[in-house]
Amino acid sequence: MKQFLVATLLLTASLAGYGQCGKKTILSASKTDHLIADSSVERSADGTVTVEFDKTTFNVNPPNEGPLTGKVDSFACNWPTPYKVGKTRIKVTLTDANGETEHLTVTIEGKAGKVILYATGDDHPDKTIRLIADTFEEKR
Repeated sequence: MKQFLVATLLLTASLAGYGQCGKKTILSASKTDHLIADSSVERSADGTVTVEFDKTTFNVNPPNEGPLTGKVDSFACNWPTPYKVGKTRIKVTLTDANGETEHLTVTIEGKAGKVILYATGDDHPDKTIRLIADTFEEKR
């Protein structure tokens, strides 16, 4: 009986974390940090950025620029506490309004009360964009 109870609790916990992974999610941040190879801040820019994604699409709406639309190439997700504690890793191809593309690895981590998005271009592995989320939730 104990084994059944433990198995049920583990399955329920894993499905709760996985449930977030199948939904359209939106992250919003009011500041963008540009980091260099040693993770120090090269520069910061104020302005609200929104990122919407699911298992197949990834879209970014930066301030004062046109939107970037993306196709997800790979998606790995595990959030034991949905929208609070966990990690998502996405490989994405983004396209800007001029049709130029860039391949990125995006990692979203939730821990210690913060959700942070890191995006690194395949062509620029020494530069990373960091967004500290103001909101991170299921899109309604």
